Amino acid sequence: APFFFATMNKLLFTHLPRPTVPILTRTSDKAWVVSSTEFNLRRIFCVGRNYREHALEMGANPDREVPFFFMKPADAAVVCSNATTSVPYPPMTSSLHHEGELIVAIGKDGLRISVEDAMDHVYGYALGCDLTRRDLQSEAKKSGRPWDAAKGFDASCPMSPIIPKGELGALKEESELLLKVNGTIRQQSPIGNMIYSIPEIIHHVSQLFCLRAGDLILTGTPAGVSDLNVGDQVSISCGDLMPCEFVVGEAEKNEG
Repeated sequence: APFFFATMNKLLFTHLPRPTVPILTRTSDKAWVVSSTEFNLRRIFCVGRNYREHALEMGANPDREVPFFFMKPADAAVVCSNATTSVPYPPMTSSLHHEGELIVAIGKDGLRISVEDAMDHVYGYALGCDLTRRDLQSEAKKSGRPWDAAKGFDASCPMSPIIPKGELGALKEESELLLKVNGTIRQQSPIGNMIYSIPEIIHHVSQLFCLRAGDLILTGTPAGVSDLNVGDQVSISCGDLMPCEFVVGEAEKNEG
């Protein structure tokens, strides 16, 4: 029998959140404040092994080759508004690793974007952490299985608010991406050490997917990835970007 679509369909699950990230803007006295407009999050892309020394520490060939990508669900993002933001230790792992990264926020759709036009698609920047269940990732690598459980779990993408590129200005290649745990430096590298630059990353992702406004791209992590434990205080900074700061909390209790 034929069926017809209602003109005003209702959502079955009305309580489901729609992921958004705050946007920061400058006041007249140059202070950062939260804008009344939010960045509605669509997808999270991540580029693997984009710093030479990290590729080496992971046992990979650091020579320049076509980059590879993986994804996290949009609701894996946790906005870190201050240093007390708690990110729960995930289940099914005894080896949670930090990976501090520069995040690019996409503000314009595009498919097969050229390197020359790539920056026209950038809305702004943030800092984040690609939290990784390293033991599960190692098992997946050995068996040739996907990394989803190792990379795309709940709260696996703590991040700072987004700063529009027009308010931040050009990123300096000498700006150091710095990750500290309990005040001790664990990761440190100029962002200019990326194997693939931001325009090149956007170019390559857009060969595989039509990039859309609302997408995020995590651009890779420097060497120094290591274990996190409950109670650890994590801080990620780079240039004038708002730091991403959080504490590793206790594992969440069972629900339902």
